[in-house]
Amino acid sequence: MTSTVSESEVAVVGAGPTGLLLAGDLATAGVRVVVLEKRAAESNLTRAFAVHARSLEQLDARGLAEELIATGTPVTRLRLFNSLELDLGRLPSRFPFVLMTPQSHTERLLEERALKAGAVLLRGHRVTGLRQDADGVTLQAQTADGTVTHRTRYVVGADGVHSSVRELVGIPFPGESVVNSVVLADVRLERAPDELMTVGATADGFAFMVPFGDGWYRVIAWDRHHQFPDDAPVALDELAELTRRTLGEDYGLHDARWLSRFHSDERQAPRYRDGRVLLAGDAAHCHSPAGGMGMNTGLQDAANLGWKLAAVVRGHSPESLLDSYQDERHPVGKLVLRLSGGLIRMALAQSGAVRAVRSVVGGLGGVVNPLVARGARMVSGIGIHYRAEPGSHPLAGRRVPDLRLAQDAPGAPARLHEALRSGKFVLVTADERAPGSVFSGLQPEVTAPWQGRLVHAAPADPHGKLRATVLLVRPDGYAAWAAADPSREELRRALVRWVGEPAEQ
Repeated sequence: MTSTVSESEVAVVGAGPTGLLLAGDLATAGVRVVVLEKRAAESNLTRAFAVHARSLEQLDARGLAEELIATGTPVTRLRLFNSLELDLGRLPSRFPFVLMTPQSHTERLLEERALKAGAVLLRGHRVTGLRQDADGVTLQAQTADGTVTHRTRYVVGADGVHSSVRELVGIPFPGESVVNSVVLADVRLERAPDELMTVGATADGFAFMVPFGDGWYRVIAWDRHHQFPDDAPVALDELAELTRRTLGEDYGLHDARWLSRFHSDERQAPRYRDGRVLLAGDAAHCHSPAGGMGMNTGLQDAANLGWKLAAVVRGHSPESLLDSYQDERHPVGKLVLRLSGGLIRMALAQSGAVRAVRSVVGGLGGVVNPLVARGARMVSGIGIHYRAEPGSHPLAGRRVPDLRLAQDAPGAPARLHEALRSGKFVLVTADERAPGSVFSGLQPEVTAPWQGRLVHAAPADPHGKLRATVLLVRPDGYAAWAAADPSREELRRALVRWVGEPAEQ
């Protein structure tokens, strides 16, 4: 039986963290969005467990960070292997750590937000057909009751490494397997390790152990001499023996609630867009688990794409704005592949010479090695920025820190992330009422046509670094445009370029 189930403006395929954050952003912007998920029910057994600082900033800009932090364990030092660790405690962020929490908690909060904003979630819908035309996309999905049809204007494939959307639209996914037969387990321990994050690597393999904060521990381990297919069973004794060899002891691991094997690929789609179909998260790129950057990169994809899709669907911006998603996020995906690939190859190193170099690098690390400090910024996402147009202000394309804002009324946002919770652009200027303000006279008449898409804010310190700067912050927290003492026409051009065509007065 075939029937038409829904019509939407955007259909998101996949209800993982990437798809749910995107759906929540679109629904918040007033876009009719449906999420199609092949799983009939939620699962609390997932591979991802690390939420990095930049992702926490994005969640803070959606009012979710504090609630998520309460579910897990913050770790300020990220041990990559024996002697090399990244000091995250010095990150220039409100969240100078990586949060260890099961992916299911992140999904739960993002799903609640998306549904509250009006998104529709349809579980048990496996996409099997896709056809796009000049006006939209028709999707076919298999359900327990038969085949159903969904009609939408745009489709986002956030359906993982084995993306049906990517395959149906014919986008290749070149790459290779980087490590096989990795054991993944959630266990309890009789003895807690001395460190929050326990890592060990030898010539024979490696193991990684971290607490979720609720009595369960995630263990990831690999044995060079025992390679099996993904569907081969894992014995608890096998895992205990491997952790003893790589970590020195097994800490009395017991009561495994999950034991599995997986292989890790390095792959990236050459393009993230095909007409009205876009890819995000693991559907667009996948890489090794080293550094815990997978889910986080997908969340950043969603944050980048959401406001752009909303602007196009609402008719505020031309469809060409969607091309900037490819321009900005594809290089980031490529960078993450290089970072995680380098880390996993160092961890897997069998050569004595390579292991010696690894130890030396680790010994030079910590807070004194600029390369390691830069690595912390990149792995955490804090150091990621987008290329700006030639001649732009130095802030353009950069992540904007969580600025303290002047509160001119009760309940007004005190921080930039609070101002971003509306899903709108934020125009940060010196208070227009202040004598000599560079913004004096530029508003309200200049910005009035964008009133519904723009939030005005002033820095708490009018004499600080932004004293003579007008800063336009995108909904994803990056600087769209900045200028020192701009003219009315310069500001207007910037608003048209980024916020879209003005509303009719």
